Amino acid sequence: MAHEHHSHHHPHQDHHHGGDVDWGALAAMLETEAEVSTPAYSRALAWLSKEVTEPGLVVDAGSGPGVLSGLFAETFPGARVIAADSSEPLLEHARARAARLGYGDRFGTLAGELPGALRDLEYPADLLWASRSVHHLGDQRAALTAFAERLAPGGTLAILEGGLAPRYLPRDIGFGRPGLQARLDVVQQNRFATMRAELPGAVAETEDWPALLAAAGLKHTGTRTFLLDLPAPVPDRVRAHVVDVLSRSRDIYADALDADDRATLDRLLDPADERSVHHRPDVFVLAAHTVHRAVRPV
Repeated sequence: MAHEHHSHHHPHQDHHHGGDVDWGALAAMLETEAEVSTPAYSRALAWLSKEVTEPGLVVDAGSGPGVLSGLFAETFPGARVIAADSSEPLLEHARARAARLGYGDRFGTLAGELPGALRDLEYPADLLWASRSVHHLGDQRAALTAFAERLAPGGTLAILEGGLAPRYLPRDIGFGRPGLQARLDVVQQNRFATMRAELPGAVAETEDWPALLAAAGLKHTGTRTFLLDLPAPVPDRVRAHVVDVLSRSRDIYADALDADDRATLDRLLDPADERSVHHRPDVFVLAAHTVHRAVRPV
């Protein structure tokens, strides 16, 4: 149940359609993706820390390789942090990251499908975070209710869902038909809708997240959107991330694109082409991450 920047990520390059993804093979890309997005995540956590002051237990539900788990450990140095995910290989990465960064003594993992895996928490959470993981659960309303039940009285549930799809290039890149990324968005949204419909126990739901949090018995206390703005020229690591994202989009969505757009993507990904994303000076990253928070009544 790894959260991805569709690229979950999600809107965003939802790379995780279906249940046959080899998450272990994607660990490095997911880790880089979350690290690239860290400026926005850090601002989101600073916002959460104004409501959640000294949590004893923080749970990252759908943690992936544990980048955000580490940010929580950094934001709340007195807290125990639990990363929960259905992928044991990704949890291995999360544990190694915790040991490497020095918070392994207050870090643990839970392996299993959400939300059921959270029944194994030793005690209720003061803060439960779910980044682009709820939309991978068939009955999102029931999932939020289950999450809410794992909160301590006065505890906060924060979910990252929605926002705006990332942009990496100008609308007109100088070749091909302008608006390539907008057309990729349409393909991704169609695949995302299919993925949602095919989930076990899928329930169609209006994505009014504050209303869904209220239906779970929580008090909605705020929604904010955090901008990720990495202007051109980007560092080499960010450029490599953009290459990875567009390469994966080419692999997954090629059959849904017309020949001209496939040719444009191929040229963008050709390291021998000076106008590819490997070399272009105008590559950037611009995205918006929306976080909804709610509190369990005391």
